[in-house]
Amino acid sequence: MRVITRPKLIRFWQQYPGARQGLHTWLEDASRAQWTSPQDIKCRYAHASFLAGNRVVFNIKGNEYRLVVAVAYRYQALYIKFVGTHAQYDAIDATTVEPGT
Repeated sequence: MRVITRPKLIRFWQQYPGARQGLHTWLEDASRAQWTSPQDIKCRYAHASFLAGNRVVFNIKGNEYRLVVAVAYRYQALYIKFVGTHAQYDAIDATTVEPGT
């Protein structure tokens, strides 16, 4: 999968160093993946949550951080919509959040 807006992850883990390893591991794993359906993701990430609009919420570092991505299965692309702490995630609407909001 191509991970779009990868620098957003890097900026986040620079600000929150505790997230670095978990996000880096997810990034490498997702970059190697060839997900064609939500089931492919669920097989790898049992705790991922699926939302409308092909959005997926990943728990990072034991749910300390959250990552929201939109998946374009047909184009093999992941668009990072949000990365934040669990508390920051609780303050957003994961179904509509866009980068920069």
